[in-house]
Order: sequence, then structure tokens, then C-alpha cells
Amino acid sequence: MASTDISGARASKSGRIIVYTLLIVMAAYFLLPLIVMVFTSVKTLDEIRSTNLISFPSTITFDAWVKAWTSACTGVNCNGMQGYFWNSVWLVTPTVTISTLLGAFNGYVLTKWRFKGSDLFFSMLLIGCFIPFQVVLLPMARTLGALGLAGTTTGLILVHIVYGLSFTTLFFRNFYVTIPDELVKAAKIDGAGFFVIFWKIMLPLSAPIIVVSVIWQFTQIWNDFLFGVVFSSGEAQPITVALNNLVNTSTGVKEYNVDMAAAIIAALPTLFVYVVAGKYFVRGLTAGAVKG
Repeated sequence: MASTDISGARASKSGRIIVYTLLIVMAAYFLLPLIVMVFTSVKTLDEIRSTNLISFPSTITFDAWVKAWTSACTGVNCNGMQGYFWNSVWLVTPTVTISTLLGAFNGYVLTKWRFKGSDLFFSMLLIGCFIPFQVVLLPMARTLGALGLAGTTTGLILVHIVYGLSFTTLFFRNFYVTIPDELVKAAKIDGAGFFVIFWKIMLPLSAPIIVVSVIWQFTQIWNDFLFGVVFSSGEAQPITVALNNLVNTSTGVKEYNVDMAAAIIAALPTLFVYVVAGKYFVRGLTAGAVKG
């Protein structure tokens, strides 16, 4: 009996070792492009030419990072990525806030204050989740032109709010379905009105799904290129457009270290968000998975 237990323990230990080894190998393979980018960004151009991609830098220098941030050319503009980085920050902050609040409001109405045709309204919103970006380019462009917002950050904010509203509504609607209707009925009996119930009861319960909505919208908007290149222009463009312009702009020698540094700068905010709040994103997605 004891020998059987020992054999089982050994087999279990061997299985764990195999699983962890495979996970480490897969993680290393997945992270290899990022490692190459980091190594390249801290090498000099001479070292990049004389060594392979995954070799450790003999001397670490952050000159490429400084140039990418302050003086790299993105077309005719040679002021680096800093201005476009802050453009994306000013773009993301109000867009994520407004689309999340509107999504929460829509989800609240569609679940706790149902009206005639609410299911049809939700179905029409849901269709918006499956409309490709390219389909909305022309009607959005005509709308922004009519409003006088073409080529502006404000116009780009409006585009992302409209496009993201179907997703945030879906998130909050599915989450609010799991909240008992009796809670809202009890609040009505106590004299709470429409907005009081929303601000005092529903939103405080919505922390998990708010995290999901914020992370989803943040990554979608920050990483977007198509809307940015179509609906903005000049110095109002987001960082993804600036990165594309930088990589495709070369005068003389191609500076791969600067390109890699700029790419990492553009990706750092989304990496930070997922590292810090990734586990809350998974929790929020599963919070509304089961009713009751």
C-alpha cells in the first residue's frame, strides 16, 4: 500500500514537472518578440549590425529611447513620440469614462426598467458589436464633417464612444441580469427614484464589470490605428499613427533601435493595464456568467 502511494506521488510530481516545463517553454516562446524588442532598443546601431537578434547587449544605452521620445521624425515632424502619446491619453480618458457610464446606464434601463421594444433595441445595439470598422468609416466621416469635427481629437472621441457603446452595453446588461429584481423593487418601495437607484445601488455593485469595460475600451482605443489615421490629422493624431509614420520615415540609416523603443513606448500603457488589472478583468467577465 505504501509503495503504491509512493509511486503515485512520484508520478504526480513528474507530471507537474512536465507541465511546468512546457508552460515555461511556451511562455518564453511567447515573450521572445518582446525580448528582442527590448534588447534591440538598448543596443547601438553598430552592435545591432554585428550581433544576432537575441544576443545580450554588450553595453546598455538609452539614447534610442530618448530620441524616440523627443526627436524622432514622424513624417515632417521631428518632435518624437511625446506629443502623440499625450494625444492618446487625452483621447482615452474621456472616451473610456463616457462610454462606460453610458453602457452602465443602458444596461440598467434594459434590465431593471424594461420598456416596450427594449429587446429589439438591445438586439440592434448588439448588431453593432459585429459591424467591421471599415463599414462605419464613410457614415462617420460624413457625420463628423456635418458637425465640423473632422480631423479633430473631439471627433475621434465621438467615434470611439459611438463604436464602443454596443460593447459596454452588452457587458453591463449581462451583469445586471444577475442582480435580483427584488433589490430594485425594495428601493422603489423605500422611495428611491430612477437615478437614485442607479447611482446608489447599481453602480456600487458594478465594480467587477466596470473594470472589464474600462480595460476593454482602453485597449481597443489605445491600440486603434484605423480610426486614428482616418479621423485625425497632423499633430492631433494618436500614438499608433505616429508609430507607423516613424517606422516608415527614414533619412539615411535605418535606426532599428529607435523604432523598437518607440514601439515599446506605444505598448507600455496597455501592458501596464493588463499586468496590474488582468486578474480583475477575468473576475469581471465571470461575475455575470451565472444568474442567481
